[in-house]
Amino acid sequence: MTQQTIEFKAEVAKVLDIVIHSLYSNAEIFLRELISNASDACDKLRYALLLHPELAADAGTFQITLTPDKKQNILTVTDNGIGMDRDDLINHLGTIARSGSAEFLKSLSGDKQKDMALIGQFGVGFYASFMVAEKVVVRTKKAGSDKGWKWESTGLGSFTIEEDDKAPHGTAITLYLKKDMSEYTDPLRLRHLVRQYSDHISLPIILENNGTKETINSASALWTRNKTDITNEQYKDFYQSVSHAFDAPWMTLHYKAEGTITYTGLLFIPTKPPFNLFQPDRQSNLQLYVNRVFISDNLPDVMPHFLRFVTGVIDTNDLPLNVSREMLQKTPVMSKIKNGLIHRILSELKKRADKPDDYKTFWDSFGIVFKEGLYEPIEQRADVADLCRFYTLNESGLISFSDYVAHMKPGQKNIYYITGSDLETLRHHPQLEGFAARGIDVLLLTDPIDEFWVQTYSDYQGKKIVSALHAREDLKEVKPTGDTLEKPLEKELADETLARFKDVLGTQVKDVRLTDRLTKSPIALITAEGQMSLNLERLMKAHGQQTAFSSERIAEINPTHPLIHKLASLIHDKKESDKVADSIHVLFDQALIAEGEPIKDPAAFTRRLSDFMMSGL
Repeated sequence: MTQQTIEFKAEVAKVLDIVIHSLYSNAEIFLRELISNASDACDKLRYALLLHPELAADAGTFQITLTPDKKQNILTVTDNGIGMDRDDLINHLGTIARSGSAEFLKSLSGDKQKDMALIGQFGVGFYASFMVAEKVVVRTKKAGSDKGWKWESTGLGSFTIEEDDKAPHGTAITLYLKKDMSEYTDPLRLRHLVRQYSDHISLPIILENNGTKETINSASALWTRNKTDITNEQYKDFYQSVSHAFDAPWMTLHYKAEGTITYTGLLFIPTKPPFNLFQPDRQSNLQLYVNRVFISDNLPDVMPHFLRFVTGVIDTNDLPLNVSREMLQKTPVMSKIKNGLIHRILSELKKRADKPDDYKTFWDSFGIVFKEGLYEPIEQRADVADLCRFYTLNESGLISFSDYVAHMKPGQKNIYYITGSDLETLRHHPQLEGFAARGIDVLLLTDPIDEFWVQTYSDYQGKKIVSALHAREDLKEVKPTGDTLEKPLEKELADETLARFKDVLGTQVKDVRLTDRLTKSPIALITAEGQMSLNLERLMKAHGQQTAFSSERIAEINPTHPLIHKLASLIHDKKESDKVADSIHVLFDQALIAEGEPIKDPAAFTRRLSDFMMSGL
């Protein structure tokens, strides 16, 4: 086949344009990415040999070789792994298939200096080569194939591909380095980078220089070593390699579980959230090994979704080496490993939770995801609840469910919450005035998941978790501190006032009723129990999920407020009928504003408000 020129897909061209035309201070990351890819290729062939032993002719001792050529300013990275055929080259090197790379594209700002920092954060795999190389040549032959291929590109819009009879089994990537990148032909520099970023790689990394060969990494799986022999720096380097991250791990968990199931776990919780934490298809970056043979990094049934930020390695001898993905989903071994992982992670988090400032770092990064554990059908929901933290009406810092219960008022039977999008807005929500007057605390929930877990996790240690918007019982049992604004309206006058509100507001509300939840505001809105909250309705509309119906609003009136008393006194005055109606409309629109809801007739609201200001002046 003759040489063929193929255009890069648009998203690859965009990445390469940034790489080639910007200055990047951490260009050295390219070597970590290429070595990681080479290690994956060897792992894939080693696994393939279990199912297809005939491929052994293409294998040999798995290793990765770095060959610098100082005179020609060239560095070659070679592996004897699975290799690639023509379709693989086009699919892997001509398009961005990896979800992390696609997410990278969404994060581009247009500011090249900032975008280059993103490339360091995301890695972007093979394309990092163009940070240091003006031309990249890939020569490869796939295991089991007798046909080799050559791929070549300068990163400027296209690449060429052609057959190559001399291509080695596996893959050889040759980087024709830029003039100012000659440091990557220096053996000392290469040794340093391998020990910094790739020392944990379980394959030998060979430095071949002037005919001599030297293994420059430890070439043993880090998780198999004794914990006392591993430094924090080595743990950090391993974490950064498996997670493609630049932060240090917030928590490192290295242990061996022994019993009916034996496995080793080396797990990490990052300090900062992974870039794709909220992608719908995001899974935990957890790798499964069987007797140090890589099996899979796609384990949706092993780590629950609310712990998807956990990364690391699981290695067990209690599975057959030829285990398939279908078997993984069915075997009870994986179910037992899953329960063991959850238990161990939650136990370690409980230890760290005793240090509030330290735990706040974790909660600020992952609390929004961790709370999904209150929604997921898992056995450990009570343990998850103990580890959750919340901002509240009465406290400035984060507190636990246990803290909340310990500070409940005498006569208070329930745990109360309110949902919204902004913490300070919730602190001043009209419906919380009655709670503040009584010193009753309220959980302030501002994450989207909060709208869902409160529907399924409704009890903590015998205390019901209840919306503050539907509280009745405790507000009657707990007396308010301080004086009310006025005495409540007499029943007959109150009924007449409510009837006037209903008549003026018409179908805009389902009902109008008196409440003791308000102490400073004259009116506030809620939805009926069992209906979608106003906050959830807004969230769904913001994500393009228009509901089949809108929740019906209920207007709650404060019978002690002077303004309500004044309106009540004018109910029977026919001369003031229009003014009363206008006042009710303005009060309703103000209640909508307080809820973050749009006013249906802004022009009418502006006119009425201007009239009241004129009469007042």
